[in-house]
Amino acid sequence: MQNLNSENIVPEILKRSGFEKLNPVQQLAIDNGLLDNANQVVAASTASGKTLIAEIATLNAVRRGKKVVFIMPLKALASEKFEDFKRKYESLGLRVAMSIGDYDKGETWMANFDLIICTSEKLDSLLRHNIDWVDDIGLVIVDEIHLLGTSGRGATLEMVLTRLRHKISIEVLGLSATISNYKELASWLSAKPVKSNWRPVKLYKGVSYGKVVDFKPEYTINLKEDGILGLIKDTIEQGKQALVFVSSRRNAEAAAEQFGQIVAEKLKLDNDENLEKIASKGQGSLEKSSKQCRRLAKCIRTGTAFHHAGLLYSQRKLVEDNFKNKKIKIIVATPTLAWGVNLPASRVIIRDLKRFSMGYGMAWIPVMDVEQMCGRAGRPQYDTEGQAILCSKNDRDTDYIWENYINGETEKINSQLGDPSILRVHVLALIASSIIKTRGELSQFFAKTFLAHQATDMYSFEENLDSILEQLEQFGFICREQVGLFPTKIGKRVSELYIDPVSAHHIIFNFQKASSREAISDFSWLHMFSGCIEVAPLLRINKKDWLWIEKTLLKEEPWLLQSVPDTFEEGYENYLEGIKTAQLFSEWTNERSEDFLLDKFGMTPGEMRARIETLDWLIYASVEFSRMLPGFLWGKELRKIRTRIKYGIKEELLSLVKIKGIGRVRARKLFDAGIIKPSDLRKIDNLILGKILGTRVATNIKREIS
Repeated sequence: MQNLNSENIVPEILKRSGFEKLNPVQQLAIDNGLLDNANQVVAASTASGKTLIAEIATLNAVRRGKKVVFIMPLKALASEKFEDFKRKYESLGLRVAMSIGDYDKGETWMANFDLIICTSEKLDSLLRHNIDWVDDIGLVIVDEIHLLGTSGRGATLEMVLTRLRHKISIEVLGLSATISNYKELASWLSAKPVKSNWRPVKLYKGVSYGKVVDFKPEYTINLKEDGILGLIKDTIEQGKQALVFVSSRRNAEAAAEQFGQIVAEKLKLDNDENLEKIASKGQGSLEKSSKQCRRLAKCIRTGTAFHHAGLLYSQRKLVEDNFKNKKIKIIVATPTLAWGVNLPASRVIIRDLKRFSMGYGMAWIPVMDVEQMCGRAGRPQYDTEGQAILCSKNDRDTDYIWENYINGETEKINSQLGDPSILRVHVLALIASSIIKTRGELSQFFAKTFLAHQATDMYSFEENLDSILEQLEQFGFICREQVGLFPTKIGKRVSELYIDPVSAHHIIFNFQKASSREAISDFSWLHMFSGCIEVAPLLRINKKDWLWIEKTLLKEEPWLLQSVPDTFEEGYENYLEGIKTAQLFSEWTNERSEDFLLDKFGMTPGEMRARIETLDWLIYASVEFSRMLPGFLWGKELRKIRTRIKYGIKEELLSLVKIKGIGRVRARKLFDAGIIKPSDLRKIDNLILGKILGTRVATNIKREIS
């Protein structure tokens, strides 16, 4: 690092960040020894400047010759952080890298970088590949460290931190929203707890009921109209923007359309050229515009938008960017946005405080979720105050909201590592990476986890460990001998490929069945993969589905690798859910449109992309397993299916989609025009190709194959 020392590092960072001095939260971190030892858990409000604390810790560690790993909760946030660090500090000599993708790479090239930005899953994968630069890590920064208390992903973060602290001496800087047991978390990490309630923009949290909104700190606003519509009109009349949180994707889309009528009328947005350009981009995000694309575009034209996981990444980014530049006035989102990008607004409105929970019906959402949503209210650059408004439907709800969400504390975060279905993945990883070599070492390792730090009795946990070891041995993934625990060759590969051992066993068991078959349908493979844990949740069956699903089962049964349960067996409905899920993938590979998938399966383009990504990885892993199984003859077929899944095409288009710029829609147009392989493209006249694909696309493709 160029000319940085303990005296000038903070002034340099402030200058590059556009600030004159440290704010109270940042000063508190400095006063607690940030420049001497970054071991801290900083619990402070959203938008309180925790990122600058991370930047100070990073540059200070690199200045002292240490490598820094910055763990982000989401890929999109990791990308954002990567760009920020490069823009601000690359000229100082900071070498920044990002790794968020392929889980089957050791990424040895990262040894030459000072700062590695990644997700907890990617770091877990790197550790499973025994990266040789792990000993160089001196500081680990964890953004949103309170997510350690969430199911699934929280356990991975806990394991990553435990593995690093087990292997090397590292400093940890945890950045968190306010949580009730931040001191307990800091104690586990041998870190100083740093707590502050300071916020750059004063936050008023209130409850809306009827035409009145009462706030804390105390003041009241009176609306011209009852409820959510009154709030939307008031927001627009004051020249503000709002984030509105609702319980589901369907509600988000419907509400965005409803609010759009108000926004367009109030602001007279008819034929707004800027909004029309934005709408056109949103509608053209797919090769062929879908019903959801058109619905989003319609909302954007009225100055509103919906935001949820069912949108494509490019569409979510479009909505976010144009909310930031104030073109879009109202975003209606599902709660996932609260944990995502930094997207503040003058006003946050939480319309739905209950959401459907399987087995419980409509249940109140956690206080932590509400705090995250409220934290988006108030923009430091623009607002002197922010308003977070929680909507109530009756007097009883109003009392509950005041008691639990306005005046209550956030939930305590608890370790999620005790779940055996999560634990088995990490036990195999420890053995496969040779971190653990004996049963005693396994207990010693887990004694260092947050789970053990919180537990009063680990007896039942130890029983779970024994059951998992027995299961892994039965699967053939480990060997248990008197001298210790050892991974088998295929067990080590299962861990490296980041597949749940139960899924891997399911695949390998069915491969053994397939070895004796002369023919297997593509649907059979898709059904097999639908039985993997990673594909969950399977598509639920509605009343209207039963007839066509059972017809599909009757047709495909002779080819299926998994036996059909008896109609009255407990697993029969789950088996049919696997059939429905396999049919979804089958329709995709048979070039069904996004609108068809939405109408028949309720599958949005964004969710479909996520499922395709998961299935692509499972097929890749299965091909890797097949190389280790003698006599397995179906590897070529699996590779074909993988490409078909990736592009959503029939087999006849496989050669065409290899060409850059040709996807499922263009490949089908070419094939239907008699162009069935790349060599045909080289022969065809540019003018004719232009008529099929458009002049610009035709020119680019000709350049690509020349």
